[in-house]
Amino acid sequence: MNAKRVLVAYGSKHGATAGIADEIGKALRADGIDAVVLPADTVTDVSGYDGVVLGGALYAGRWNGKARRCARRNAGQLRDRPLWLFSSGPVDGSAEQRDIPPVPGVARRMKKLGAREHVTFGGAVTAETSGRIARSMVRHGKGGDFRNPTRVRAWAHHIGSELGTAR
Repeated sequence: MNAKRVLVAYGSKHGATAGIADEIGKALRADGIDAVVLPADTVTDVSGYDGVVLGGALYAGRWNGKARRCARRNAGQLRDRPLWLFSSGPVDGSAEQRDIPPVPGVARRMKKLGAREHVTFGGAVTAETSGRIARSMVRHGKGGDFRNPTRVRAWAHHIGSELGTAR
């Protein structure tokens, strides 16, 4: 029996989403799945994968452009395999307190591509995050790392179990 092969692609400007994608990849590998984690802007062909997890950072109510372009570029192939979407974004505890629905653009993409589900994880803006807005948020005490690795791993294991029963 061959191990399932899953692509975990992420669109992120500063790296919080990349950290979530790495955590998903580790959890899938622990489940015996061959997980490949790549930046979304480098993904040109998803035909060699049994499933795809695509994530993007949220900023001002929009999904990261690299994730959007990856979804458009690979739309035909994404419709033919299991697809899960995730967002990273709220720089507060709201993603831990309740399920956050996808922003409208992601919801439309989900429907168009036939994605199985979407989850929003907390984001991160720390002193190491580059950019004027990030520095200002940290200086005013509004930054932090709100990613929850336990929640990310649980979702990844859920994906792994779905792939185990998929075709």
